[in-house]
Amino acid sequence: MTEAKRYTPMTAAADVESAFGMLEGRWKLIILFHLFDGKVMRFSELERAIPSITQKMLGQQLRSLEADGIVTRTVYPQIPPKVEYRLTTWGQSLCPALDAILKWADRKPQPQGS
Repeated sequence: MTEAKRYTPMTAAADVESAFGMLEGRWKLIILFHLFDGKVMRFSELERAIPSITQKMLGQQLRSLEADGIVTRTVYPQIPPKVEYRLTTWGQSLCPALDAILKWADRKPQPQGS
């Protein structure tokens, strides 16, 4: 069993910055939400699920998520090409953290009367 990492304020800030760097961008979290719970989606299905994203941006974001080990891409050797995307086990482990963020955002206090 590995020992839990011990953080100093400096190393914690650097690691948080690194983690958020993998998830930054307007579309990455939206893509992740569509792939949670073991969903497997083709590129065209993701395009339909996120209608305001361009093909170019979807491709860039998926490549970035794949490079970071969050998403896996499977290409089937057929014509026309079939490509599927799914979260890696590590990517799927983000689900509870993002769920916690959603719950945190739901608790935002309402502004007091102006």
